[in-house]
Amino acid sequence: MTNSPINLTHWHTEPALVGGILFISWIYSVWVGPFRNRIITDTPLPKKYSLWFTAGIITFYLAVGSPLDPLGENYLFFAHMIQHNVLMYVSPLFIVLGIPPQLFDLFIEKRPVLEILFRFLVHPIIAGLLFTVVFSFWHFAVFYEAAIRDKTLHMAEHLSMFFTSLLMWWPICSQSQRVPPIRYGPQMLYVLALMLGQTPIFAILTFSKDVLYDTYFYAERIINMSPLEDQKTGGVLMKLANMAVSVGVLSSVFYRWSKTQEGGSDLQPSNQ
Repeated sequence: MTNSPINLTHWHTEPALVGGILFISWIYSVWVGPFRNRIITDTPLPKKYSLWFTAGIITFYLAVGSPLDPLGENYLFFAHMIQHNVLMYVSPLFIVLGIPPQLFDLFIEKRPVLEILFRFLVHPIIAGLLFTVVFSFWHFAVFYEAAIRDKTLHMAEHLSMFFTSLLMWWPICSQSQRVPPIRYGPQMLYVLALMLGQTPIFAILTFSKDVLYDTYFYAERIINMSPLEDQKTGGVLMKLANMAVSVGVLSSVFYRWSKTQEGGSDLQPSNQ
């Protein structure tokens, strides 16, 4: 554990991080540019998709590349939980909204094995379980501490949370016709199940009388907050974020569902 003063101006510029982000951005640019021009020549691509994707990339980097990362890794548990919130609820949502449905459908239509695999992974039961299990797994003290102490494992932790969150958001926010979102009623049940599935971890973090992570027990206190208060704050922040996202999604689903009923339409997202 480092005892040197925290550098609030440090931004990660490691080749693996910056190169990975640039590579993914380049792939997306080719996909929505030259690739699209070859297969959909008469259909313009709305700018909203690129804007959403860009927002996803930027927020991902802010989570793992900004001073928030060393702050959460070395000093404050609740800062690490803010980082996890962005990686689960913000960046993946933006990325899913940034996927052009026509291009996606054409891509998987020609790759039936990939489509079958993807349909399996984004099935609400599978996606929900993966999201909940991965999130819970990394918050067990032994795995959490191991990730804090090993950069490669820490990267795996963040990427596993991010990718399972992409799968989690798909049954709600997909714009695809081939792999569409689930119907409005099941969407609401799905969101409620996700909220309940994370409750045990939040409860343990918030109500534990002991500091669960040695990293923060022995960390230099850079603000007037004890390690136990820091842990409880992190648990509360995660639960509040979970509730805010859940209520927001449920409100959106209910509103769109009610609009279809008012219009006398049965149009809803198709079943998986």
